[in-house]
Amino acid sequence: MKLLVYGAGVCGSLFAARLYEAGVDVSLLARGERLASLRRHGVQLAEEDSPAVRRVPVPVVEHPDGGYDLTAALVRTHQVDAVLESLADLEGDVLFLLNWAAGARPLGAAIGHERVLLGFPALGGTMDGEVVRYRAANFVTGRVPVPIGEPDGRTTPRVERIVRELRTAGIKAKAEPRMVAWLRTHAAFEVPLGQAVHAAGGPAALADDPDAVRGMLHLMRQNLAALPTPPVPRAFTALRTLPEGLLVALLRRFLRGPTAVHSGLSDASPATAAELARLAEQMRSYAKVR
Repeated sequence: MKLLVYGAGVCGSLFAARLYEAGVDVSLLARGERLASLRRHGVQLAEEDSPAVRRVPVPVVEHPDGGYDLTAALVRTHQVDAVLESLADLEGDVLFLLNWAAGARPLGAAIGHERVLLGFPALGGTMDGEVVRYRAANFVTGRVPVPIGEPDGRTTPRVERIVRELRTAGIKAKAEPRMVAWLRTHAAFEVPLGQAVHAAGGPAALADDPDAVRGMLHLMRQNLAALPTPPVPRAFTALRTLPEGLLVALLRRFLRGPTAVHSGLSDASPATAAELARLAEQMRSYAKVR
């Protein structure tokens, strides 16, 4: 399988590096300063706070030459509209591995409905200059599987093939027949979480404010109640059914833990704020339709 990873941020860089190290024919698309850095040093990776940096010489391109069996788009939600035209010019299927609560229709309208696959990268980390810092457990073993699915819920041969290829490359992946609902459920949780962390000044600061965590939980519950379908995975139903006090305690423990620190939640960049705002806009749109 010849694969193009479209987007050289944290998730795209991690994804491309893992595939390259597994022997997959993969190229990483980048632009501007990021392109120049990748051409000089390759993808630079470091585990959490380790001073050791390793370089993975993933092939990088600025203008893809085509011929890809699959393009995996790993960009931020608010950047999708800007890259759809470029994706429309490429051949092959496109797997959107990103935060996206609007469903597949606007994506298919731009590149062809038959080409669209949905998923989520299940990778996290932070940029430290030109170095991607990540949690080794999540990157190597894939504690959370990468869900991939058809927009209409079918488990097709192409989904099975992609899942098989990723597993062969050491990336834990699974076919998810309810991918649209999965992404909307994730957004219902992610938007209040990200906005609360940003307002508090970081995960640890939010954990120290139980009232703010309680307010965040109320917003999560409102979002889950507004979903047009039941939450996916079903475990998210616990956010609506378990006692508030217990959930506040669990969320505060999570915010103090290493996953919150190294998952990108601490990223207070304008790009993060723009992504959360776009996701919130998408959620309001489908709530109105309902």
